[in-house]
Amino acid sequence: MVLADFANNTSDGVFDGALRQGLSAQLEQSPFLNLLSDRRVAQTLSLMAQPKEAHLTHDVAREVCQRTASTAVLDGSITQIGARYLLTLKATACATDESLASAEAEANDKNHVLDAMGKVANEMRTKLGESLASVQKYAVRPENVTTPSLDALQSYSLAMQIRHGDLLAPARLFQRAIEQDPNFAMAYAQLGVIYVDLGETAWGAEGIRKAYSLRDRVSEREKFYIASHYDEMVTGDLDAALADYDLWAQIYPRDSAPFGGLATNYYYRGDFERLLEAVRKGAAFATPSNKPGQPEINEIWSLILLNRLDEAKAMSLGAQTNHVDDPMFHLTLYVIDFLRNDGLGMEHEVEVLTNNPTWGHSVFQYEVSTAAYCGRFARAREFARQAVDIAQKGDKQQNAAVDEAQIGLAEALVGNRASARQWITSALALSRFKDVEGTAGLALSLSGDSAAAIKLTNDLNNRFPQDSIVQSNYLPTIRAAVYLSNEGHNPEPARAIQVLAPAAPYELGFTALEQGLSLYPVYVRGQAYLAAKQASSAATEFQKILNHPGAVQNEPIGALAHLGLGRACVLSQDTTKAKTEYETFLAIWKDADPDIPILKQAKAEYAKLQ
Repeated sequence: MVLADFANNTSDGVFDGALRQGLSAQLEQSPFLNLLSDRRVAQTLSLMAQPKEAHLTHDVAREVCQRTASTAVLDGSITQIGARYLLTLKATACATDESLASAEAEANDKNHVLDAMGKVANEMRTKLGESLASVQKYAVRPENVTTPSLDALQSYSLAMQIRHGDLLAPARLFQRAIEQDPNFAMAYAQLGVIYVDLGETAWGAEGIRKAYSLRDRVSEREKFYIASHYDEMVTGDLDAALADYDLWAQIYPRDSAPFGGLATNYYYRGDFERLLEAVRKGAAFATPSNKPGQPEINEIWSLILLNRLDEAKAMSLGAQTNHVDDPMFHLTLYVIDFLRNDGLGMEHEVEVLTNNPTWGHSVFQYEVSTAAYCGRFARAREFARQAVDIAQKGDKQQNAAVDEAQIGLAEALVGNRASARQWITSALALSRFKDVEGTAGLALSLSGDSAAAIKLTNDLNNRFPQDSIVQSNYLPTIRAAVYLSNEGHNPEPARAIQVLAPAAPYELGFTALEQGLSLYPVYVRGQAYLAAKQASSAATEFQKILNHPGAVQNEPIGALAHLGLGRACVLSQDTTKAKTEYETFLAIWKDADPDIPILKQAKAEYAKLQ
């Protein structure tokens, strides 16, 4: 169903937008009804050559309804009669414009308008066919679903209208809504999620934690939203979050939101088949199959992760054909071109993205990894400095710290220990965010600074005892690398292999949605098997990396896995295969800086095979 804007027949501007948002919150409690999302409405308005914020009159809403193959339009109105207010809600079939149902309620004064709106919503739900038992079960009072403050509701409504654009603008509006109602649970939740999306996870966790403390005041659906984001973004307990999303999808089977959460969860776990399935299910509920909209960016990324590059490229190019020139599609094309070794294609996408100031940081992030993948560390350092500079100018210290930690990790992987430690020291001075500490800990352990790495693991373990990524990815990988470097002592590969066991469920996944690492537990396990002289097991791990190019993308371990596999083949005395892998690595690094320790070692080892 498409919810039109409320017709405000009063002179009070506080009702503009606020009542539509309040009614939406009321109706979304229903597992029976499915409202077309604001994001899908905005996409459809664009196809209609209408601005995304166009006023949803009945006629406009009806066309949106028809274009998306939805069922009905809901029109609400409020009229002042003396001191009283009359609220009316009508449902009409979008195909024929015939009336399906109507409901109305009166409020004695302005303070009781939200209560009257709740009555109208519940009456409409029953008239449209929802059982009375269902309405009674999933019907929290309006002041609890949203807020008793019309001013706060108006601010929240304005924020939700622009929620999918520039995140800073809705953040300010959510903050204003909280100032107008300090107990507005969903405003805290939305603000917290925005901060997480902006990379300010500490502030984000604070907002979501506050929403979680107020969750008894909200509807069942909003409880799912708050609890799932609390488990995912505050405690980091991905098993608990997965259970939240599963139950949410069961109770609200027409709701696309829980499938977005499921997709994120599968992304962290490296279960890319299920990720694609969840993305497609969510998109199907938002967009009926007989009325496809613009390509879904998350579906394209899912296809890339599954190495289905032809499909991914066709969808990315299809977006431009449909005049949807979102920079994100250029990022997908950059990755596809990288995986296909299409240097000219990559240069084109970089040029397009560099001309978009909003995406300059992302461009340099990708260029850092690509340069490091090819062994061009002088170039990678320059790109890293530019990425850090852009992040800091945008007051995104956490992003800048992750940039520095990741170039530090790349330096450590190839034996540039002094440079690695410099980057890591700078990163930790900027932020102690978990992904900064996790990446820094791995870099330090690979650089032989076991004491500093262990100190970081202790801090991470104490601060994030329930966090699945910390406990099942970062900590096992760092501890294993410590046992392999074991500065001042003999390496202990058997213990390294043992401590990596908890990483198995997450080893193919990513450590973060943005700037995440992938398959590092696999790489370190491969190094452990090499140190233990277990050639076959080592080869299996490095081959696992090479079998997942869509997930590894331009991570340096994608190139280094060829060298690792070559070394495993030397152990197993498969000289032919060993030569092939060494030659592949040296070809990738043909323009590498000549003084890199791992390159010197690789050349010396290859020479012995001749």
